[in-house]
Amino acid sequence: MKINRSLAAAAALVAAGSAALVAAPEVNAQLMVRGRVLNIVPHERSSPLSLGVSNEVTPELDLSWFFTPNIAVELILATQRHQVTNAGADIGSVKHLPPTLLLQYHFMPSQDFKPYVGVGLNYTRFYDVNLAGGALTVDRTSTGGAIQAGFDYRLSGKWYLNVDVKKIWIETDVKTAAGAFVSSLKIDPVIFGVGLGYRF
Repeated sequence: MKINRSLAAAAALVAAGSAALVAAPEVNAQLMVRGRVLNIVPHERSSPLSLGVSNEVTPELDLSWFFTPNIAVELILATQRHQVTNAGADIGSVKHLPPTLLLQYHFMPSQDFKPYVGVGLNYTRFYDVNLAGGALTVDRTSTGGAIQAGFDYRLSGKWYLNVDVKKIWIETDVKTAAGAFVSSLKIDPVIFGVGLGYRF
């Protein structure tokens, strides 16, 4: 399992925020459910191979629990298949499931326009790996930091328009089927999302 250097800082921030939540009274606790369409744009780096990972569009579901009008925890759920290239040549595909938990601060909670920022942790599991006809595989898990910024805009009643951008740190090693190291691969996608939310 690959541990990104950003993990320790993100974990410290989440821990500090969690301590603040324990101390704060539960005011206006509410659930918000959002459905988004995501554009996943990897910012990949690899060595010694020159690996590329395709941009993809995918649906996403997220759940946000508001402990106070300003503070919430969001869990995002999505999965997608990416094509992988080496020096521009297609070598196969890999799927990943990257659930991400973020501690958020929401500004101007009483207004129709509600911007927010978030910081948290990502756990990615790779599956259905099909690289070089089965000759190559990857480490199956990755843990790293995540940050986000976005806004909810009230459309009517409890319905909201949501626009969101995230940066997630994901990395793995490419190996032979026998387990020999071939190349590192940092995917580190920026994820742009737009969708609708409903607040209960």
